[in-house]
Parts: sequence; structure tokens; C-alpha cells
Amino acid sequence: MFNKNRNPDAPNAAKPARKLLTRIALSCAALGVSVALIGALIVILAMTLIYPKLPPMDQLTDYHPKMPLRIYTADRVLMGEFGEERRNLVRISQIPDIMKKAVLAIEDDRFYQHSGVDYIGILRAALHNLVSRSRQGASTITQQVARNFFLTSEQTFKRKLYEVLLAWKIEKTLTKDQIFEIYLNQIYLGQRAFGFASAAQVYFGKPLQDITLAEAAMLAGLPKAPSANNPITNPTRAKQRQQYILLRMKQLGYITDQEYETAKNEEIKVKSSRNEFNVHAQYVAEMVRMMVYDQYKDETYTRGLNVYTTITQKDQEAAYQAVRRGVMDYDRRHGYRGPEGHMVIPASKEAFADAIEDELARYPDSDGISSAVVLEASPRLVRAVLSSGNEISISGSGLSFAASALASSASGNKQIKRGSIIRIAQDASGNWNIVQMPQIEAAFVSLNPNDGAIKSLIGGFDFTQKKFNHVTQAWRQPGSSFKPFIYSASLEKNFAPASIINDSPMSFSGQPGGQNWNPKNFDSRYEGPMTMRRGLMKSKNMISIQILNQIGAPYGQEYITRFGFDADKNPPYLTLALGAGSVTPLQMAVAYSVFANGGYKIKPYIISYIADSDGKILSQARPERAGDENTRVIDARNAFIMDSLLKDVVRGGTAARANILNRPDLAGKTGTTNDSYDAWFAGYQPSLVAVAWLGFDQPRNMGGRETGSGLALPVWISYMQKALSGTPVELRSPPAGVIFENGDYYYAEVPPGKIATNVGVGQKEYEKMYESENSHLKDEIFAD
Repeated sequence: MFNKNRNPDAPNAAKPARKLLTRIALSCAALGVSVALIGALIVILAMTLIYPKLPPMDQLTDYHPKMPLRIYTADRVLMGEFGEERRNLVRISQIPDIMKKAVLAIEDDRFYQHSGVDYIGILRAALHNLVSRSRQGASTITQQVARNFFLTSEQTFKRKLYEVLLAWKIEKTLTKDQIFEIYLNQIYLGQRAFGFASAAQVYFGKPLQDITLAEAAMLAGLPKAPSANNPITNPTRAKQRQQYILLRMKQLGYITDQEYETAKNEEIKVKSSRNEFNVHAQYVAEMVRMMVYDQYKDETYTRGLNVYTTITQKDQEAAYQAVRRGVMDYDRRHGYRGPEGHMVIPASKEAFADAIEDELARYPDSDGISSAVVLEASPRLVRAVLSSGNEISISGSGLSFAASALASSASGNKQIKRGSIIRIAQDASGNWNIVQMPQIEAAFVSLNPNDGAIKSLIGGFDFTQKKFNHVTQAWRQPGSSFKPFIYSASLEKNFAPASIINDSPMSFSGQPGGQNWNPKNFDSRYEGPMTMRRGLMKSKNMISIQILNQIGAPYGQEYITRFGFDADKNPPYLTLALGAGSVTPLQMAVAYSVFANGGYKIKPYIISYIADSDGKILSQARPERAGDENTRVIDARNAFIMDSLLKDVVRGGTAARANILNRPDLAGKTGTTNDSYDAWFAGYQPSLVAVAWLGFDQPRNMGGRETGSGLALPVWISYMQKALSGTPVELRSPPAGVIFENGDYYYAEVPPGKIATNVGVGQKEYEKMYESENSHLKDEIFAD
């Protein structure tokens, strides 16, 4: 049939088109051949000229990465880490299969098939980049190892060529497992964490071996963008990346459908960046860091040293909680001081969040005490916003502490209003309360009196706020807690617990400054003649002064050096009897250890041993132990009698509150300095000495009713209650040379008829005192 639309010249018209297509195909083929030839030439030249000059593989074959300094408790709990790179070196056999599969799924699923460069992966990435707006890379794990060890991150052809050549050389030098092991240990994963073992600790607070499939997938999402996919700072992006990796693992057959569903829906608990360690020991960690640096210098932060201390997690946490509670209790007793600051809240919603976050960054949180900006304030309700952007409401009892600042009559800066910066904390029921950051400071230290091993050390209320270590650096007046050392000196000068001394006002001339000194008892009450034992129980200042005046201040100064005190910080004046010199809490703990262990001087130590990253012990403590007569500093009889006196201080004296512990083996002494500048309690059980101190950094009155008994002793009790749990009661027997007559102890060569007595006491006063002494021996609680 005739087709009227047919062009009779069509065959002739198609010929030029076919010729054009043929020419294009030939040109493309020629171009492809040319490119291939050029590529081959480049490869030949690279292999000939560059490959032989590539760096040696020593860094990989003898892989020793930078390892941080790690500090552990005696029970192997990590409490500090120092170094630019956090890393835990683990072998490929120790890495969980789910972790390896998660990394392979997202980074290089053909790792065990290619020879360093994945040509199929390159083609796949090229096609993806052509049809998609998103860019996909094709670097293998081997190439990433090459880049991390030998190259920069610049995007140039030359650098890429070197990367490929290095990848080939690495594959020829190492096995696949060796390459993968290096990658898993070396890659940066944010938060200063290098390697997946370190990242598991940083983000989840657990060993790599204990992570779940969901956690492994989240960690595997970090190498591409450690900041953007960081589960601490960007949880939303981290979750999206994790979900994609889980899907890839399912598609590759690495996990089952059921495992995928379970992991996809698992709720992951990420560690707060403010709570990196499971024990509050920042002062200890810093103290140990400085000691290690003195020995190892810059190697301290790269050699992988592991330092095992004498601190135990149980003791350290008990001390930390006791100090925090004691300081906060004091702060509550002394009222609300007002908001910490004030800001103008932007009207713009866009600027609001950033302004709040920036302002609150100036008021860092302190372990449960958070800063917040007030949005609305009234005597019945306060609405505030945290740095996270979360809004909270405070009402009822949560406002009681700051009630005065919420009243309309509150003045200026002391009033809580919109824009005020306040501190908040949750109670046991989860309700928010207005609190404040305390201004008073504290120190606590405990140690084993038999070898000097430090069990706990709290250098202050909050290390992040103030790094000054009050245990070792604060030189403070010890007040009445120093009196036992004067009493101990007197036992060597024929005094005894039964010695009669007059508690009455006295005036002394020729004291420092050339003026008369008119000392007083803490409570300004005087009871006349009393035994030395009772004088210590009631912490009578005049008794201690009478004793030192009798034995001589120079002798007292020389004698106290036996306990480790510095003579130059404790001048030979009668004020020494009241603890007017200077000591540190650590010195006090060492000194009281002499009474606790029977008369031996011990040296405190905090590092048990140091090991390298392979576990080889580099140094180990060899402490001197009580019982070695070469370390004896006071007579065993002196230590026993002093122990007896200090037990009475706890039984019925100024430390009687400690009877709540129901332990007859406790001994100690309270201390309060003039004008209540310092509050102390130093005490012990035969296996544990502990010292608590509270005061302001710039000494000032803590309040007329604040004493060692009411302020420091509760901290000590709180600690001992936990620290001595399960420890049996230990009572002493009198050593040879001690006799017991007329209800008290004496040196055998200084029986009742030979002791120093009637110090400052007339005959009539003595007779009157002797008749009434028994009536004084009733249980009382005294304030000092």
C-alpha cells in the first residue's frame, strides 16, 4: 500500500547520521584508550618513581600509638585521664563482632575482598554522585589508615595518588586483620577519643566488649563526622546516622530482621560529658598527675602509663558525699544570699536560646546543682529555663529557702525576678528546689595509720570551681584539735591523766607584741581545779595553757615535730597550746596516726604502683609500716594513754555525737579557732584515721555557734559510718609499763604519788575539787 508520508530520500538522509555516531563512538573509544594509556603510564611512572620512595611501614608494623595517662583507684576504677588522645589499645580478637560488622557496613563492606583500593566501590560512588546531589566517597579502610598515618587532608590529585600507592604498600606489608585492628584503634571519634574502645567508655561508660548492637552502630557513625554525629552534643544527628547503619547491616546480611528491629528501637543512654568517671576524685587525679609528671615529664601524656592509687572507690565516694552534705547543710543554715547574676532576656525567639546558653555557660553546674534563668517569679511559683532549653517549675517547699528573695519587699540584687540567674537542685522525690553555690570550703582526708596509704581525699567542694587542694595546700590554725599533742608532751614531763590543773582565768606578760595575753575558754566559763583527762574532754583552753606553761613552750615546739609538724609554723609561745600555729589537714591525719598505731610515724602515700601500657610495673611503693621500731616517735605507753584520753572525748566530751556510731574503739578531738574561723575534727579507729576541716578561704567568722563539734564532726561521722561498715571493733590492751590505779592510767615509774599535780591550784581548791570530781563525770556534750 502506498504511504503518502514516506520520504523516498530517507535512506540517503540516515547515512550521515550513522557516520556521525560512528565517528563519536570511535572518538570515545580512542579517548578511552588514551585515558587508559595515560592512566597506565601514570601508574607505571608512579610505581617506578614514587613507590620506592614511599615511607617505611615501621609506624604500622610496630604500632605504638599515643596513650594517655590513666589513674585508677586501688580497686581498679578509672578516676582520671590526661593526654591529648584518649585511647584504649585492643587487639582485633578482643573487638566484638558487632562492632567490626557495623564499621565494615558503613565504611568498607568489601574490605576483605579488595587489595587496598576498591574499584567497584569507586565506580559505584561515581554513578551515585552523577545522579544524586549528595556526595559519596570511595576511600577504603586501608586508604584511611594511609591518610591518618602518612598524609594530610588536602584534596589534591597528588595526595590521592600517594594515598592509593600507600594503600597498596600497606596491603603488601600487613594482613587484613592487622590493618583493621590499627584502624579500629587509631580513628578519631570525637570527645578526644581515639579508637572504638575509648569511645565506648567516653560515650557509654562501659568496656567495648559490653556494648550492644545499637551502641555499636552509633559508634560506627562517628568516623565520617565526629562532631556532627556526636551523641553527646548532637543526639538527633547521631540517631539518624545510627538508624542508617543498622539498615545497611541488615541489607548486607550482617544482622537478622529481628536483631535490626530490636536495635532500631533500643533506647541508648549516653554518658554526660560532665560525669566522665564513676568516682569523684578530681583532686586526687590532679595531685597524682603532678607527681607522675615530675618523674616522666612529657612522656606522662603519651606513654600509656597506668597509675594505681591507694584510694578506694567506697572510701572516696563516702568522703565526697559527706563533704557535700556538710557544706550544703552549713549553707542552708545561713540563709539565701540572692541570685548569682542577672541578664536581659531577648524578646526574639531566635535569639532567646543562644542568649540563655551563652549566659549560663558562665555559671557551670556542680554535680546536681544546676544554673537556670528565671522566666517568671512570684512567692508561689518560679518558672526557669536550663541551658539545655528545658523549662522547669518550682513551687511549694522548693521555694522556702529563697522565700525572702521572692517577697515584693526584697531589695535590688537580692530579689529573684525575670532574668535572674539562680541555682536549682532536685530532691529525692525529683522536685526542684532553689539552692545556691556555697562560699565556704572544706577538706577531708583519710588514711591507713599502719602504713600511710591514703584512702580518700577531698580537696574542696568542687574541683571545677576551685582547684586549690585544701588537704595539702591549706595552712590553717588547728585550734583545739592540736591540744592532744601538748598533752602527749606533758606525759613525758611527769603529768598523767589524773593530774589536777586549775581551770581559771590567767594573764601572761611578755607575749608576742609585748602586750599581756588574757586567754579565755571557748564558752568563757571556768570550773576551777579538774583532772587533765576532764580538761581534754571539755576542751578547756586554760588547762592546755597551764600544761604548756609548766612544761615550757620551747619543749612543746620541739616535741610536736615528732608527729610531722613544722617547727617554724608553730612558734614556741603559749598560744601553741590553743593550736595557733599552722598545719594542713594531711599533716593532722599523719599526726593522729601516731596515736592510732601505737606510737609510730608513717609517711602518707597515694600511688601504689605505676605500670606501662603492657602491664609492666615501672615503680612500686614500699611503705614503712607501724611496728618497725626505727619509726617509733613516742613511747607505746604515751600512745596508749593518749588513746584513752581521746576515747573519752568521744565517749562524753566535745565529740560525744560520734556515739551514734556505737563503736567503743573511736577516738578523736574537735577543734574551733578564735572567732570560729576554722572548724576541725580529727579522729580515728585503729585501722583508719580521718580529718575533716571547714572554713572560708579568706578566713572570717563562720557564725558564733559554728564549732568543730557542730560543723566538722558530722562530716567525719557520715564518712566513718560507711567506711567502717563491716569492720570489727578493735580495743587495745595496756602495754608493758602502764599501771591502772585509782581509776586511771599511769606510767609505772610515775605512780599517783609522783605525778605533776595541783598546777595552779591552792590546797583548799584542790580539796574542794577532789570531793566533787566524781559529780563532774556525767555524760555531757560540750561545744568545741
